[in-house]
Amino acid sequence: MTINTIAVLGAGTMGRGIAYAAALGGYRTVLEDIAAPVLEAGLAWIHVSLEEGVARSKVTSQQKDAVRANLSTANTVEAAAREADLIIEAVPEDMKVKVDVFSTLDRCAPPGAILASNTSSLSITEIAAVTQRPDKCIGLHFFNPVPKMKLLEIIRAPETSAETLDACREVGRRMGKDTVVVRDSPGFITSRINAMIGNEAFYLLEAGIASAADIDKAVKLGLNHPMGPFEMVDLVGLDVRLSILEYLHCTLGEKFRPRPLLAQYVREGRLGRKSGHGVYEYTK
Repeated sequence: MTINTIAVLGAGTMGRGIAYAAALGGYRTVLEDIAAPVLEAGLAWIHVSLEEGVARSKVTSQQKDAVRANLSTANTVEAAAREADLIIEAVPEDMKVKVDVFSTLDRCAPPGAILASNTSSLSITEIAAVTQRPDKCIGLHFFNPVPKMKLLEIIRAPETSAETLDACREVGRRMGKDTVVVRDSPGFITSRINAMIGNEAFYLLEAGIASAADIDKAVKLGLNHPMGPFEMVDLVGLDVRLSILEYLHCTLGEKFRPRPLLAQYVREGRLGRKSGHGVYEYTK
């Protein structure tokens, strides 16, 4: 199967990054969001990122022009999906929302189109079950910031076809990603491991064993991680991490029970960089 046009649903942090990578990979790309301000901000971010890429010699002027030519927008799922070969949803990490999107896509997308979820932990099997094309449903877990992060986790559900998998591997390659294939399981590889590391870091913090800064420093310098667990959770969003842990706790058991301090921070609105205050404080 050949992919020519990719639709990305949701123009937030992940969606705009996926659309950028898709257009830079040479695909005709449609970026959709039902909220006009979010769609405008996502498009503006892509244009600014292109200019910055040219300034840093990471993107050529020809590539910048090609991305702009490849990229268009839509304000409904139906309009975005109409001519797409691959549709990637990047909506909030909520099973009901994702199931609703896939149900809509199954009705309005071309019969041969692949439906992909950018979920970081939820079951692709469960999402695909609401469609009449489970063989064309797959998980494509991108990482933030999408243009810079090299990994793409491809999640294969039991009914995902080899043709669908191969097409998505090629999409990842053209986007400049290294891919790993994961059997559908809660949290896949990275979210599962990262959730455990982050949760243990919160245990150390709430027990007063070390400061947040020293925990981050120890993990970076001692384990050679590029970011500490608290720097990472502030980037991802404490609410997102809490949601993942709650899901993993529900599906995989007690070892994933979220630490009380993480839940407390979320209740207080300390969501990370996006709110200006997470484990650390940020100046906007």
